[in-house]
Amino acid sequence: MSVLIKIDRYLRRTGMPVSKFGRLAVNDPRLVHDLKRGRQPGHGIVARIEAFIDGGAA
Repeated sequence: MSVLIKIDRYLRRTGMPVSKFGRLAVNDPRLVHDLKRGRQPGHGIVARIEAFIDGGAA
């Protein structure tokens, strides 16, 4: 499953704004917008995103 799909599911489940997610997960409020525009995250960013989602931080 792609990281963008995981993010989208998390955002729908929690109701968190996309900019807040990016800021809390990787300190980048434009993260989700950039991913939707084709940005390819590195392994470290993906790991931080998945850790944030798995940790359930909201």
